Amino acid sequence: MSAAPASSRQEAEISADQLRAMLERGELVTVVDVRTAQDRAEWFIPGSLHVDVHDALWANDPRALSDFVLPSPGPIVTVCGQGRTSMLAVQRLRARGFEARSLQGGMRTWSLAWNTAPVPVPGTSAEVIQVRRTGKGCLSYLVGSAGAAAVIDPSVDPEVYRGLAGERGWSIVAVLDTHVHADHLSRARELAARTGAKLYLPDQRRVRYPFNPLKDGDTVAVGQSVIDVWYTPGHTFESSCFVLDQHAVFTGDTLFLTTVGRPDLAAKADAETSNRARLLYASLQRLRSLRVETIVLPCHTSEPIPFDGRALARSLGDAWAAVDLLRLTESRFVNAILARIPPPPANHLKIVQLNEDGTSVADPTDLEAGANRCAVT
Repeated sequence: MSAAPASSRQEAEISADQLRAMLERGELVTVVDVRTAQDRAEWFIPGSLHVDVHDALWANDPRALSDFVLPSPGPIVTVCGQGRTSMLAVQRLRARGFEARSLQGGMRTWSLAWNTAPVPVPGTSAEVIQVRRTGKGCLSYLVGSAGAAAVIDPSVDPEVYRGLAGERGWSIVAVLDTHVHADHLSRARELAARTGAKLYLPDQRRVRYPFNPLKDGDTVAVGQSVIDVWYTPGHTFESSCFVLDQHAVFTGDTLFLTTVGRPDLAAKADAETSNRARLLYASLQRLRSLRVETIVLPCHTSEPIPFDGRALARSLGDAWAAVDLLRLTESRFVNAILARIPPPPANHLKIVQLNEDGTSVADPTDLEAGANRCAVT
């Protein structure tokens, strides 16, 4: 079976932005994933229906999708890795009378899709919006207080944050990164340039462009709120956590909701990994001194993020209970970390270099494609 001719592809496709908007609005749509089970295992669109017909479609098997039953009324969007197999599926489904379109660029372009959720943070008047790259697992934050706003670990287009802040009448005055990222291009420098905000990064000599350095104990004012800087090396040597009004902590890739950060993603990690693991242990023990009610807000998640408006967050006490690594002695922690480090993210050395240089890329789709792997599995 051949792919659809170019003249008909446009009407048979839907862009990632269009599908994102449909899901954000809660429209009725059935997303059908036609990749192999192995390819789907790494990342998928939440709520999608898996039909393993990849090989059958390319073998021109007449039985492929012949018995497909639509679980609910409405349009179908087919999904594969790059948008070719899903187009074959559209041809089969349309021949059977279904309203079907293929996700243009497949999961490769879905990597840039995003959604948002408000984060309840009792004890502070600041508002926190979690901005989630649902196809990549990156979590960033917009923090608003008294008309001012800060953005932490921006990972989507700068205009997203500008739009969200504008809707709320906030002016972005500060942009912060918790560390030099290895799995996605930081949008911090570009966002700061577009808004005139101050750009803050943990103090280090890796980055080769101007920024305001943050050291342990420093503070950043945002309206009536205060962000305290905690130096927490381990994931990288410069990694820091940001504590909002003593009621929430933005943990970057130091502490996740169900695991901890990996200590080997700096460009020259290799022999330093054991040392970084010990540093990570000490940093995590320091975070334990925060109140157990403190809300933990990490920079990544290892699960696809649904369009449900529910923040990915939990109290420090609940995180400590959920992450078995946090209850080990230092030696056992280090050994466990070294035994459980997953393969590195694709293109991580190139991404690190671009983030150190402060270089932007017109289209980061290929560079950032694939799931993040910043956590210990």
